[in-house]
Amino acid sequence: MMDFHAAVEGFGLGASLIVAIGAQNALVLRQGLLRAHVGPIVAFCALTDAILIAAGAVGLGALIQAVPSLLLVVTFGGAAFLCWYGISAARRALRPGALLPTEEPARPLKALLLTLAGVTLLNPHVYLDTVVLLGSISARYSGDARLSFVIGAMVSSGVWFSALGYGARLLTPVFRNPLAWRVLDALIALVMWSIAVGLGAEGFRVLASAG
Repeated sequence: MMDFHAAVEGFGLGASLIVAIGAQNALVLRQGLLRAHVGPIVAFCALTDAILIAAGAVGLGALIQAVPSLLLVVTFGGAAFLCWYGISAARRALRPGALLPTEEPARPLKALLLTLAGVTLLNPHVYLDTVVLLGSISARYSGDARLSFVIGAMVSSGVWFSALGYGARLLTPVFRNPLAWRVLDALIALVMWSIAVGLGAEGFRVLASAG
């Protein structure tokens, strides 16, 4: 039987962790503005979060905490990937003769999903938030209450990515101006680089403390 209180807590906590400016959200927003492959992109993000939340609930978070080297590898790999993606966004922002994104050939869905997988799975904060934090909090519950908490957190992810991907089209009038796209890509580049710098700093702090 569904535990409403646990489900609401899971929804609220999940939303507080997911609704933030980050690499994944920036990519979903851009595809929403382009109106290209929005459904698969939203589904991929929601499904990935659901799998990680479920993994945390069954104990994967304890494994990650017990083997810090796993997060260390992901940390440096994620920093490198985000640097590369930030450079790609910066190049789009700096091209003076670039076409509007709505006039560009649509990127293949496979390439988009691979990029999104990198942005998502190479960010250690994804594991800390969904697997470790939500997993440890869900451990306070048992039986139906734990299941309700997990479902609430999963639903919050699906609601957020659907709103971000499909709601982005409300901003279409603003993004008819090529300058708006250049500003968006510049902001995306800054977000990617700031996260990459933070990840790199975290990784070096862990190495220093281990030494």
